[in-house]
Amino acid sequence: MTVNLDIRAGIGTKASSFNEREMQICTVARMVEDGKTYWVAGGGSPMYAVLLAIKLYARGAQYITEDGVIAPEPMLPFEPVMTMVSSRAGYRALAWGTMNTAGNHAQLGLMDYGLLNTLQVDQHGNINSTAIGPYGAGARRFGGPGGADSIAALCWRTILMTDQEKRKFVERVDFISSPGFLDGTEGARERVGLPPDTGPYRVVTPWAMYDYTDNRKLRLVAIAPWVTVDQVLAECEYPPVVGDQVATLDSPTEEELHILRTELDPRGQNTAERSAWVMFDAESGAYTRADG
Repeated sequence: MTVNLDIRAGIGTKASSFNEREMQICTVARMVEDGKTYWVAGGGSPMYAVLLAIKLYARGAQYITEDGVIAPEPMLPFEPVMTMVSSRAGYRALAWGTMNTAGNHAQLGLMDYGLLNTLQVDQHGNINSTAIGPYGAGARRFGGPGGADSIAALCWRTILMTDQEKRKFVERVDFISSPGFLDGTEGARERVGLPPDTGPYRVVTPWAMYDYTDNRKLRLVAIAPWVTVDQVLAECEYPPVVGDQVATLDSPTEEELHILRTELDPRGQNTAERSAWVMFDAESGAYTRADG
């Protein structure tokens, strides 16, 4: 079986060195489609992926921020942690709305893709951004989903970005902050009032890409060129389905990294911290990973 990854080839020369967060951002940027609309959560990797795509691959794509700013032309680079709810992030926007504005647009079917980060994802694409451990006393609490619950509930397709760690890929999330396919049965989303034909589409980590089977289970379909399928599966607490053919993802290009490092994130506030580096030898075609 050939899996359609819906991902273009990178423009330019393969980069000789990059970190794994940059790999993840570039992979998602190549998935962004011209003429489509994206509701982007918060900031960080999802925001940089969309902005990189608009600059290099999909100039006709548009996005709306989590807080409801429609089609901005942001002043770059962003100030630290100011990728939304700030004058630079909303510069020259078509309109300045609220989270309710964004939700209304999605409810009307105007948001093709939602793009999110998360703490946990389970076999049916449910998302946890709220608490690790049994909910209540003793659970480790986090900031919660913000607008991510509406993004996952109302956009036609949801693309999820997370790290490839065992604690993040679980059989069942500790708390459903944002809905995936819920219990995985046919029509589960529709039974709780969510729009038909919506839901999870892809999960992208620095090491891998996943889609969903016809029976709504997470499936591994591609890996980074410096890891094996077994290494990826070892970083899943609950193993996903493995595609009949697992593709190899392209690594970042020098052109992508130039934009990312000089225009979007010159401080490295999103890409450089807590991320392993990878070296590529063009002569041998070999990749070498060093822990960050």
